[in-house]
Amino acid sequence: MKVDRHGMRFVIWIFYFVFSIAIVLLLGFLQFLLIKPYYRTNQIRIVKHVSDEITEYVIHHHNDSESLAKATQLTVDNNVCVLAQNAINDSPISLRDGKQLQRYLNEHEGEASFNIFNSRTQQEMVIYGRKISANLGNYYLFVNSPLEPVDNIVTFFSQQYVLYTIIIIGLASLFSFFISNQIAKPIMNMKEEATKLSNANYEATFDGGGFTETKELASTLNGATDKLSKIDELRKDLIANVSHDIKTPLTSIKAYAEMIKDISGDNEEKRNEHLNVIIQEADYLDHLVTDMSELSKMQSGNYTLRYSNFDIAEKIRDIVRLNEVLIKEGNLNVHLEIPKELIVYADEIKISQVIYNFLSNAIKHTPDGKNIWVTAYLLEDEETVHVGIKDEGEGIAKEELPYIWDRYQKSSKSFSRSLTSTGLGLSIVKAILDTHKASYGVESEVGKGSIFWFEIHSPKEDENETE
Repeated sequence: MKVDRHGMRFVIWIFYFVFSIAIVLLLGFLQFLLIKPYYRTNQIRIVKHVSDEITEYVIHHHNDSESLAKATQLTVDNNVCVLAQNAINDSPISLRDGKQLQRYLNEHEGEASFNIFNSRTQQEMVIYGRKISANLGNYYLFVNSPLEPVDNIVTFFSQQYVLYTIIIIGLASLFSFFISNQIAKPIMNMKEEATKLSNANYEATFDGGGFTETKELASTLNGATDKLSKIDELRKDLIANVSHDIKTPLTSIKAYAEMIKDISGDNEEKRNEHLNVIIQEADYLDHLVTDMSELSKMQSGNYTLRYSNFDIAEKIRDIVRLNEVLIKEGNLNVHLEIPKELIVYADEIKISQVIYNFLSNAIKHTPDGKNIWVTAYLLEDEETVHVGIKDEGEGIAKEELPYIWDRYQKSSKSFSRSLTSTGLGLSIVKAILDTHKASYGVESEVGKGSIFWFEIHSPKEDENETE
């Protein structure tokens, strides 16, 4: 398998691998660099401690047997040699010249340490000397300890370090490969599924593996796939329906124009009848283009609302009066449950369009002799207005409710053109209410009618002025 040097799996693996090597090398460097000076410093600290104890045991306790025993055990425990010399005593000592050592301490304010090399034992040694003033005179105390064991320790550690390095690098390599594979695998799988999705295969499914972030990403992508699938279906329906909507009136216009040319050109009554059909079809096409343009503009976010304070209760009464002819033709009973006055702050024309659309749909889908209720009231927060229109129509199936706001979506999958409707009404309503940031919805049950409603936040007048 070819290794992708820029791939996530390789990059993560190499990062962990290099990081582990760097840590091992750093630890080794610090050990080799610091072990010898640390050991030497520690030995000096030990000989100073031994000097303090010898001073206490031997010199201050006048060489009693118990103190001497303690001092001897102390030297054995710390692997050091001790020489205590009276300033008056000129007896020779084993470490070079005793008088020379005494002069050395006097020159260094009574305390000094230095290293010497023992040619007989081939060892480097540290010697610590101290001048002690006691009641019976001055004493010179010398303590020496070998430094050679540190070299053996360094050699041993070096051998062990090589073995440990090989083991650690091997384990780090396996661990980094495992981690990189765990991280990269779900992403690689999602990449393959995304490739399917890019080819319009909406059966692609995304699995995020065991990490929270990749799980959330997979969930988002699965949601996007589902939405894209629905959008693609709507796109196909839209193309089919728009094509049908445009082709049908164009066919009629062409047919009636040919009829005028060939048949009714000299018959004024027939000619006018045919011309009226052409005008109606042209008006429908104009209405269709206008609705599509308005919907596209609002959904793109390029539409600017014209906010103002207006009486929505009076606006509802006006819209009901405009539909009186259709209401009487359907023998419908419209009940208004609205206050005398209800001021809102919104785009008057667009909100009127929403109410008109809701009422028109209720009139179209309510059987003769049935009832329609129009309600409007202020919610408890006194800043939100609720408007609802309830009918006793055929209702909408539960599975179709989520899609009624989509373009051309109707309560039946078979779409038929109407000269009074372009099929974009609820899509435009949705765009208007979304632009207002209003809440809206529909409640419906087959055979029991529907309730279309919206709630628009209408702050008080002083708040409106600050917007």
